[in-house]
Amino acid sequence: MGIGDAGGMGIGVSIFLFAVGAILKFAVTAHVSGVSLATVGTILMIVGVVGLLISLFTLIAWSDRDRVPPRDRYVERDRPI
Repeated sequence: MGIGDAGGMGIGVSIFLFAVGAILKFAVTAHVSGVSLATVGTILMIVGVVGLLISLFTLIAWSDRDRVPPRDRYVERDRPI
């Protein structure tokens, strides 16, 4: 499992949470006793945005590691005895 796989998974889940939250907040008109669906939708949208920001931050942070050129390696030969 590579870094890109984990970032893609986090981005996908974040977008899904945001979409479900938007549907609950703006499109659902049903009433459930004891639960405000609009509030649940708002919470899911906030969690989705925060998850998206974290996923993008980690994806950018890990992609910078690939751009660093490798340092030269110096091999010290054995000293003659």
